[in-house]
Amino acid sequence: MTINPTRRIIRPGLRHNKKVGPVRLFCHIHYYYGVIEVADKKTVLTQEGLKKLEAELQELKLVRRKDVAGKIKEARGQGDLSENAEYDAAKDEQAEIEARIATIEKMLANAEVIVEEDLDKDSVGVGSKVRLLDLEFNEEVEYLIVGSTEADPIGGRISNESPLGMALLRRNRGETISVEAPDGVIQYQIIDIV
Repeated sequence: MTINPTRRIIRPGLRHNKKVGPVRLFCHIHYYYGVIEVADKKTVLTQEGLKKLEAELQELKLVRRKDVAGKIKEARGQGDLSENAEYDAAKDEQAEIEARIATIEKMLANAEVIVEEDLDKDSVGVGSKVRLLDLEFNEEVEYLIVGSTEADPIGGRISNESPLGMALLRRNRGETISVEAPDGVIQYQIIDIV
């Protein structure tokens, strides 16, 4: 592990963990006023996911910021700020909003948008809708493969970074895949790629 003390950046590399052995570090981490920020990571989004993030960003910037600024102003008017719980709560809410805005802006700056027209219908990729047969229970399930920011397993949207998502990527119709789960290995057959 290489540490540059002037910029306080931990560079990716191997470090030795006494209990585990060599461990690969995959991300740049830097410390800024006590906050740990992970280096920019490519964000895979569908068109729908991009629109949702843009709408959330607009909501945060145009509506929520103004609301919390009003709360802070009102709390300041109540006098002593040292024991003002409303002021503290409003400042905490402001910090959460600003952090979420910064996160969304980073995600949008590093976004890779999947265009449905460009999807390969012969193999599974991000943006593919996949119909699977659970070989153990003989049940059909359908999932949309999305980036990790859009994942909602209950809603049928699984991340390309999940064990099932990774096992499905670049596979074809008719193939059987095995996925390691807490209950053991689960086998699926790919019935269709929509």
